[in-house]
Amino acid sequence: MTESAFKWCFIGTGTLARPVAREIIDSGRHLVSAVVSRKIENAARFAAEFGGKAYEDPREAMAQADGVYIVTPHPSHATYVKTAIETGKPVLCEKPFTVRARETRELFHLAREKGVYIVEGMWTWFNPVALQVREWVTSGRIGTVEQVTTDMRVNVTHYAPRLTDPQLAGGAILDSGVYPITYLYRLFGKPVAVRCNGEIIGGVDLDDEIDLTFANGQTHHISLSIREDARKQYIRITGTEAEVFVDNFHFADHADLLAKDGTLIQRFKGKTTMLNEFDRVAEEIRQGKTESAIVPPQATIDVMEIMDECLNQIGLVYPFE
Repeated sequence: MTESAFKWCFIGTGTLARPVAREIIDSGRHLVSAVVSRKIENAARFAAEFGGKAYEDPREAMAQADGVYIVTPHPSHATYVKTAIETGKPVLCEKPFTVRARETRELFHLAREKGVYIVEGMWTWFNPVALQVREWVTSGRIGTVEQVTTDMRVNVTHYAPRLTDPQLAGGAILDSGVYPITYLYRLFGKPVAVRCNGEIIGGVDLDDEIDLTFANGQTHHISLSIREDARKQYIRITGTEAEVFVDNFHFADHADLLAKDGTLIQRFKGKTTMLNEFDRVAEEIRQGKTESAIVPPQATIDVMEIMDECLNQIGLVYPFE
């Protein structure tokens, strides 16, 4: 480990935290300096495996780090982000940034007032594949966009208990829908209209059909499920001259540019990793930036507002709201 390794305070020690910690530590460019969890014994076990010290007081833990990584269930994001801002510590917070857009707007406003860097951990857009897809689309490489289909129907209910727990803001829109909604937003901007139909079972949405209509009048569709085992996670962007197909679009290792007859024109390869995200965030923090140029605040706020509208349309209110 080099002396210049970026020191992280991990807030959360659950399903995602462990592989993230291992990946960034193995690079030699990052280390875990402090750990906070709901139970101190969980933090202690995590610290014993990945380094750093376990703390009960988040403020004390944050003081030991260059940046704070928040990887807890959704409802506690806002509280921890606010605490970090108040202590003057930069934040990388997992998606969705909060449960409701109002909280997100308030946090970015506070961060601007205090001059503190905060950013959403939308790893897809810290990585090269999505950026290449956007270049193909915005440069006119595929001609005029005619249709976009996004299918994200994979049974992930076994991934973590929080996904089906209304007390932890479970459900498809916040946990999975944030990916395709963000993808379409980053390609076409904020939609002028949102239409969402979803099924709520046990206090969470498990399946949703979302239509986003953009300023050019086009409507693009998202099929979303966290219980259906369709095993589809793709985006297809059809243009007048060519089309783009990205399998496993939110963590893709390649994207295909295809001719109208389906012939492969170009395959762009570029691995999507958490390390890319952590490297870029650490670089921006060290440069003294107070906002990310890669995943800008407005993108996070706008996507939260879109998801708010979806939750409102299907009538989903979490018990803690």
